Amino acid sequence: MASHPPPHQQGWGEHEEIHVSTGGVQAYTDDDADCESRRPLLLGTPASAECYSVSAAVLPFFFPALGGLLYGYDIGATSGATISLKSSTFSGTTWYNLSSVQTGLVVSGSLYGALIGSVLAYTIADLLGRRKELILASISYLIGALLTAVAPNFAIMVAGRFLYGIGIGLAMHAAPMYIAETAPSQIRGMLISLKEFFIVLGMLLGYIVGNLFVEVVSGWRYMYATSTPLCIIMGIGMCWLPSSPRWLLLCAIQGKGNLPESKEIATRCLCQLRGQASPDMVSEQVNLILEELSYVDQEKQAGFSEIFQGKCLKAMIIGCGLVFLQQITGQPSVLYYAATIFQSAGFSGASDATRVSILLGLLKLIMTGVAVLVVDRLGRRPLLIGGVSGITVSLFLLSSYYTLLKDASFVAVIALLLYVGCYQLSFGPIGWLMISEVFPLRLRGRGLSVAVLVNFASNALVTFAFSPLEDLIGTGLLFCGFGVIAVASLVFIFWIVPETKGLTLEEIEASL
Repeated sequence: MASHPPPHQQGWGEHEEIHVSTGGVQAYTDDDADCESRRPLLLGTPASAECYSVSAAVLPFFFPALGGLLYGYDIGATSGATISLKSSTFSGTTWYNLSSVQTGLVVSGSLYGALIGSVLAYTIADLLGRRKELILASISYLIGALLTAVAPNFAIMVAGRFLYGIGIGLAMHAAPMYIAETAPSQIRGMLISLKEFFIVLGMLLGYIVGNLFVEVVSGWRYMYATSTPLCIIMGIGMCWLPSSPRWLLLCAIQGKGNLPESKEIATRCLCQLRGQASPDMVSEQVNLILEELSYVDQEKQAGFSEIFQGKCLKAMIIGCGLVFLQQITGQPSVLYYAATIFQSAGFSGASDATRVSILLGLLKLIMTGVAVLVVDRLGRRPLLIGGVSGITVSLFLLSSYYTLLKDASFVAVIALLLYVGCYQLSFGPIGWLMISEVFPLRLRGRGLSVAVLVNFASNALVTFAFSPLEDLIGTGLLFCGFGVIAVASLVFIFWIVPETKGLTLEEIEASL
């Protein structure tokens, strides 16, 4: 691998670099005999395995992951809430007779808020840090849920949905970043994939709560209010957790704090995050992080144009490409047809949309669990290639059902289950995992906010374009088009997406 040019700093020679030792930061030149031995990350030499306590790694994952669970819960609960809200018998309001546009605002209000939250994250991510951003997300979640639950009219309800969505945008930006920056490298993939498990668990919880309250007067209020205790737990938990050590060191390198003091705080934070790890080993890891930050020119604050240059451009192509393809391979559209497909197959228990949703939610949960268990053993690329291959087959099967095999309903059921299972093995968890790993630390906050924005924007694009396209070319051709995009996704993954299994974030950055 070609070595990177050393940073040019006032007061340092043109060919000098920064070296961090236990005694602090010192400069040395390219002529030093042991210069190359001090660049283990840049030369691709694997770092020694991190020592950590499993019990200490649980809470730094759990509280941020609640942000994902609350996102999933909103998806699940809203499917039941719209049925309850529009019912003349169970709505409990005088404004239950909603138009299609108003229903769309209820369903998509949180999506619009998430788009704004993603834009907001671009501005505040590196200013507040990952921990405070998650605290802000929990507050937005709480206010939005309460406002929606007690809404006296339609306008207040939409405002509540919008505020809840801002919480989604902030949480889905900061949670994978905080988990990635605090988790030991050996289990980082498992923990970030487990966040996707929490999203699916939240969806399943939302479907179950929706099923419980769908025939209760003002049941939709209870559905949205049920999320408030989780919002409070998330906020309190994030107040207790330490800040990301990598973010603290980045701030110090950029002149936003005293370096020795920040290094000491980062060491304490990392000791708390690693549990039983030796303080000397933790201090050594802090030194390695700081050395890498110094060497790769992280001391300058990031500008907007830098997101589309050098390593960050490659990371942007990888991250945004994955989350974009994750949505435009038809994930929202396939699930839209779930109830119809099950009904056509004659499953009486699936005649009710909420029961269909629970069934699919269980399948998604199981397959995400499988991905969580194997992602750090098999790697990211094998899961992506295998899963997207299955998605491709399922989309062409669905296309065949709607064009040639209309009487073979079992084909549609198999295709639907194959799609959901393969999606949860690949795009579902691995997309969020990769965007949290590939961005350089100095640009991670802003780069990840762009990727999250692309995710929600492409979701909105597919959701709103599906019906017009279906009317224009037909369901069969539309699923065939999704299948062609899935084939293109396989090409993209094979040639562009790197393997990051077992590497520290600094090693991933150095390898791009």
